[in-house]
Amino acid sequence: MLSRRQLLLTAGASAALAGCATARPEAAAVAAAPPPPAPVVQPPPPSPDQQLVGFMDEVFQEALRDSPQLVTSLGLDKAERAAAKSRLDNASLEEAARQKRITNEQLNRLRAIDRSRLAGMAAVNYDSLMDALAVNDEGNRRYAYGYNGAGQPYVLSQLTGSYQQIPDFLGTQHVIETKADADAYLARLDAFAGVMDQETERTRHDVGLGVIPPDFVIERSLTQMKGLVENPAKSPLVRSVADRAKQKNIPGDYEGQAAAIYRDKVVPALNRQIALMNELRPRAVHDAGCWRLPNGEEYYRTSLRSSTTTTLTPDEIHEMGLDQARQLSARADVLLKKAGYSRGTVGQRIQQLYKDKKYHYPNTDAGKEKLIADLNKQVQAMSARLPQMFGTLPKAPVEVRRVPKFIEAGAPGGYYNQPSLDGTRPGIYWINLRHTAENPTWTLPTLTYHEAVPGHHNQLALQQEADLPMIRRVLFNSAYAEGWALYAEQLAQEMGLYADDPLGEVGYLQSSLFRSARLVVDTGLHHKRWSREKAIATMTSIDGSPTSAATTEIERYCVWPGQACSYMVGKLTWVRLRDKARAALGPKFDYRKFHDAGLLTGSVPMTVLENVVDSYIAATRTA
Repeated sequence: MLSRRQLLLTAGASAALAGCATARPEAAAVAAAPPPPAPVVQPPPPSPDQQLVGFMDEVFQEALRDSPQLVTSLGLDKAERAAAKSRLDNASLEEAARQKRITNEQLNRLRAIDRSRLAGMAAVNYDSLMDALAVNDEGNRRYAYGYNGAGQPYVLSQLTGSYQQIPDFLGTQHVIETKADADAYLARLDAFAGVMDQETERTRHDVGLGVIPPDFVIERSLTQMKGLVENPAKSPLVRSVADRAKQKNIPGDYEGQAAAIYRDKVVPALNRQIALMNELRPRAVHDAGCWRLPNGEEYYRTSLRSSTTTTLTPDEIHEMGLDQARQLSARADVLLKKAGYSRGTVGQRIQQLYKDKKYHYPNTDAGKEKLIADLNKQVQAMSARLPQMFGTLPKAPVEVRRVPKFIEAGAPGGYYNQPSLDGTRPGIYWINLRHTAENPTWTLPTLTYHEAVPGHHNQLALQQEADLPMIRRVLFNSAYAEGWALYAEQLAQEMGLYADDPLGEVGYLQSSLFRSARLVVDTGLHHKRWSREKAIATMTSIDGSPTSAATTEIERYCVWPGQACSYMVGKLTWVRLRDKARAALGPKFDYRKFHDAGLLTGSVPMTVLENVVDSYIAATRTA
């Protein structure tokens, strides 16, 4: 199938050929009759490789057209795309329906390309896009609630909804360097109210289908929503533009303009969402799993398929978690006994470690600043050792920053934002410091290896810098990316970084126990119909995390079913494929070449990663 770009090229080639067919003047003078028309040379039809290149370019351009926030996240909101910087993504019911149609149309266009004639990276690109489009299209056809596809059933929760995401987006990704940037911020702040009203309408639509968040999700959401309703002068949404405009000496009363928009538009829209959530309170139940939603059991299976990119069943994933927990607990038991923690279960002893204040940074601004500074030093130290294991390293730097205070109550313990494509924003590892007791010193090295280097930053920054089509540079596959980050934790241990730090190794084991517990509790909640309380108790018994942290995590899984399973499923796949390559290649195996083979292909489904590694093995054998 021809892309619009290829059609234009074909038309241009035909015009050029037609121009070459014009008769010479001297020949026309002696000819009694006009010469016969020159034959029209038809250009060959585009090959499947060319069709795929055109398709991927179209999909990327469609994504940029439909998501001004993506344009900003990639650092592309300049020049011809500058208008995107004044807009937010459309969250209406009509737009959701349109996006479903687009996904289906893209899937059909991709299917029209002859997969059997593709090889190498073209086949990897095709299979990666096919997997993503097919599972999203399946979710769109089966489920009429939540976000498109499957995996986020509630439009409004403590982790979903623009009220939770836009303040962070405007504060951390909307760059303000000029007056135009500050004016664009005001335009987005104005649009924020409209987006919230669109979400309110979508939530009412879903309520009509019987989709209401659990009571504890509503309570957590209300706490966060009410936290945004405050004196305009103190609002982070107002202060963000006012302070940054002042720092850049941009003229204009941005504090006054932002405060007026916040007071007259944002707060009323937010109050309408608060009123809706209060209205739903009496109708909410305490059941935590998505099994109670329309076609909920199938919804969970689709969510698992989307997150893990495997066909593993909930029961298989549940048993995988229990098995991993047993293996990891045995090693943790040995280390804890050596450290003098010998009484109680592994989980109980890890809880004792969490409570030991000698491993806590002071829960003060100064203490938290010291923690951030220490983590940035750790990133630098690890970066110096990366050439031991990696042939290709990211060019973009990475920094550690604190999760903004106004979203920390419901935010994860840590997460990562990849660099902008234009190089103006580094990779950022955000750590949640709502209370330093949740991040004792022995847990921090592993968390940093996961979120920064050699974890998310190595993978996502390299993906953006790789020689890949643009749509492949920005795709995120949870099992691949989160699996890699968890694999990176193990890699740090294998590099000997805990040789003189046994409690640091306990932190590494606790992190892996945490991801093993996720397999158990996520399937417990959504497949085995566990209560929120049983899931919290089970998580703390396996990984020893404090009840407050476990509660935040369990409530996360309730609104993102399946996603938490992607970490350990993905990691075990990375480890299995590395062991497969090492066994097949023997002395020819090289960590650096294996990692380059796996990372420079970009984010792919785990089935596709298997094919990539098989190709790497075959090429290395014959080299």
